[in-house]
Amino acid sequence: MSLDDTLDRWHAMVERRDMSGLEEIVAPDAVFRSPVAHSPYPSRAAVVLALRTVLTVFEDFRYHRTFRTGSDAVLEFSATVDGKALRGVDLIHVDDDGLITEFEVMVRPLSGLQALGAAMAQRIGAQLTTFKDA
Repeated sequence: MSLDDTLDRWHAMVERRDMSGLEEIVAPDAVFRSPVAHSPYPSRAAVVLALRTVLTVFEDFRYHRTFRTGSDAVLEFSATVDGKALRGVDLIHVDDDGLITEFEVMVRPLSGLQALGAAMAQRIGAQLTTFKDA
């Protein structure tokens, strides 16, 4: 599987709002880098939990542009969370097998980031923190 294959599968899941195949494109030792946390959340389970949950938090989610180079992609998006508009990017790195090893999210403006952080904390804050403690 290549970066393009992985991105095609990712976009299809997002479009269907169905993350049931997400584990198949995430490496076991992957990390999730949150826009509201200093250190990453390690493991496939953490990545899957965060990405499945954020899809339920985002309203009017839409990708605008994708930039690719080698094993890396940057996906520009917009969404709304609790009435706050935001823009952001997903930074994705895949390994030689096309599996996601890093998924980092950056979001602006601060009001959108705060709304996103609050919504995610409410839904999975305690669960996600356990991955750092493991």
